[in-house]
Amino acid sequence: MFSRTHKLLLLPLVAVLLTTAISACSTQSQSSDLRMMPMDQMPAEVQSAPVTVQTAYQFNAENPDIMKNIPCYCGCGGIGHVSNYDCYVSDVDASGKISFDNHALGCSICVDITQDVMRMLRDGKSPQDARAYVDAAYSKYGPSNIP
Repeated sequence: MFSRTHKLLLLPLVAVLLTTAISACSTQSQSSDLRMMPMDQMPAEVQSAPVTVQTAYQFNAENPDIMKNIPCYCGCGGIGHVSNYDCYVSDVDASGKISFDNHALGCSICVDITQDVMRMLRDGKSPQDARAYVDAAYSKYGPSNIP
């Protein structure tokens, strides 16, 4: 079917495709290392949002200890938000039931900040490193909402 020459030409292509497939699988397992709230626990609006917004909500809901210390720079301090976490979660009652805020559904700055924090944590950076990065990268958009 294929001549020896054709087989030799296909070999590098097969190697590149296999490397790409292995790399893609590796990336997927890295993101699963982050604590994420299951999608079926998200409101319908989040479930129908773009994937980056979905994962930002899932991550914030499951990681308040990190995200309450990460500021937002979109100007949401004016509506009472005191961290990036507040862009996603408006309340947690005594039983642990979360009420979600819809602000981040329409705010790319909130979502970008969360995605940057997630990326840095996957890359082995500390929450403090992520906070320093967010402050440096996003302060040009406005004041921090952390008092």
